[in-house]
Amino acid sequence: MSAPLPMSAPAVRWGILGAGGIAHKLADAVNSYTQSQVLAVASRDQAKAQAFADQMGVPTAYGSYEQLVADPDIDVVYVATPHSHHHEHMLLAIEAGKHVLCEKAFTQNAAQAREVVAAARAKGVFVMEAMWTRHLPHVYAIRELIERGEIGDVVSVQADHGQPIAHIPRMWNPELAGGALLDLGVYPIAFAHDILGVPDRITATGRIRDTGVDNQSSMVFDYPTAQAILTTTMEARTPCTAHIAGTEGWIEIDRMFYNPVAFTVTRHDGTSWRWDGTVPNGFQFEAAEVARRITAGETESPYLTLDQSVEIMEIMDTVREQIGVSFPNEG
Repeated sequence: MSAPLPMSAPAVRWGILGAGGIAHKLADAVNSYTQSQVLAVASRDQAKAQAFADQMGVPTAYGSYEQLVADPDIDVVYVATPHSHHHEHMLLAIEAGKHVLCEKAFTQNAAQAREVVAAARAKGVFVMEAMWTRHLPHVYAIRELIERGEIGDVVSVQADHGQPIAHIPRMWNPELAGGALLDLGVYPIAFAHDILGVPDRITATGRIRDTGVDNQSSMVFDYPTAQAILTTTMEARTPCTAHIAGTEGWIEIDRMFYNPVAFTVTRHDGTSWRWDGTVPNGFQFEAAEVARRITAGETESPYLTLDQSVEIMEIMDTVREQIGVSFPNEG
């Protein structure tokens, strides 16, 4: 099954909570590549919200998050604040009866994730973690070729994500749930989860910054018949590739595997081919998925259910426990 075309999704009205870089990308994706529109943006700083609105062509700028979630013209709220505030801001939007797309990592920890899930289900609103990779064309194609047995039974998944971003203050601030794992490591972890599910055993090691957040970590996930080997760092730029090996062949996903990219399939019978999923931006696919589900009256996406987001947070909790990372508000 191919990824549905974003322009084929119904139109919904978006509000963006937070005015940082990733919010700009979502606004561009919605306004340029879907039928939907971003109607409002909110920041704690009115001037910052207005600058965002002026740059991105958004009609309304709010100086508080409460104003945005109270706007009756907004159908769905995109939460683009730091991880430390995802829990609080999703609950704010849910209580206001808004549907939610929240940036990854979904929350700081699994306990927060479970609280958000309970609130969403009680309110009957749609909520999804913004792990955009799950909705991209090349990932749809990979799932399909694995399902039809092109590479046999999967026995190994490898993925890395490293970016030299340790200089950014947010990244080393434990008050903002900084560190490589939640910001970068979530990508290889979520990728392994997509292909193999929840591991039976997790083994992790990491290097900790003097502020108590993780600079980098390496993980091995054990499954009954497979392993995943995953790495992440905020100290260096790594290849950012992914590899899936099966009993009949393997898949090599190009650099920035979590972006819309190409991959190569090589089978043991000597055949090989390329599949190119390159498109501009890429956030439009998750935005379109939200619009389709909301319009259909659904409260979750089958491509990343709420229970799956909790599972991913549980995995990251285990990794953090093993490498020795906790955040101030966790006690």
